[in-house]
Amino acid sequence: MAEEKQENKPGKESGGSQQRFLIQRIYVKDVSFESPNTPAVYAEEWKPETNLQMNTQANPLGNDYYEVVLQLTVTVESNTKTAFLVEVAQAGVFEIAGYTQEEMNHLLAAYCPSVLFPYAREAIASLVSKGSFPEMHLSPINFDALYAQRLEEARQEAETAKTAEA
Repeated sequence: MAEEKQENKPGKESGGSQQRFLIQRIYVKDVSFESPNTPAVYAEEWKPETNLQMNTQANPLGNDYYEVVLQLTVTVESNTKTAFLVEVAQAGVFEIAGYTQEEMNHLLAAYCPSVLFPYAREAIASLVSKGSFPEMHLSPINFDALYAQRLEEARQEAETAKTAEA
């Protein structure tokens, strides 16, 4: 098994050490489904309004291992009543080494969440289905674009702060 992992390592060198990006484990860290207005909500006309909240965390575990957690909360209201609320914290342990700090930030904030998203999406779809609601499939999310947007916002805030000090 260790030999298979060795074959999956990228061959690119950076700063004298070989780059490694390995998925060690993917798992559901936390999950919750609530449907506070059942069974009455089933009898009403279905007019869903969906709200998606998303958050990511990266936690160093030591020895080039990182836990990345993608937290998704989906709230669906119909006729101003909460039909259901589903929360999934999809996590993974990744072995990452040999990258610059900038590359590490990108991997942890964008690439790892993009690996985790399909798993979280499937968990949400399954829970919604088990709650006897119409199928729900979240649209893909471009984590690279979100990461670039956050970098740009941080750059603009730094410029504004610098201008305010002057």
